Amino acid sequence: MSDTITVIGNLAEDPILKNMATGIDVVNLRVASAQRWYDKANEKWVEGEPNWFTVAAYRSLAVHAAASLHKGDRVIVHGKLRVRHWKDGERRGVNVEVDADALGPDLRWGQSTFVRETRPENAEASAAPDVQAEESFPDSVPQDELEPAPF
Repeated sequence: MSDTITVIGNLAEDPILKNMATGIDVVNLRVASAQRWYDKANEKWVEGEPNWFTVAAYRSLAVHAAASLHKGDRVIVHGKLRVRHWKDGERRGVNVEVDADALGPDLRWGQSTFVRETRPENAEASAAPDVQAEESFPDSVPQDELEPAPF
């Protein structure tokens, strides 16, 4: 299945970083996405049942998520949706999983400091120039002074 999904929710537990037998890092996390709406008739917010997602991220995204995110954090997850039906004897269920392509904090609810990962010295010569690990930017930059990001 190649459906993509974006989920906004809260981490139910600290991310768990593991190294697979193949040497690839993977992080697993659980995200609860609560449904909430305003009931005008009763003039109050109503909490619906949350949707639960199991999220997996790989390689550098896994390492960065494990170092940056914690239980209770509000996050945004974007990735490939997988719905798996399972049966164990008489028990049946459905697992809803997301293979994350992008993952990070929801800045609507707090602040974050971004630290760019530096490239190894043996990176190809055609790669973008090195940048400092932490960069300080003014609050606003005139549009004509912006340069495209070196990706």
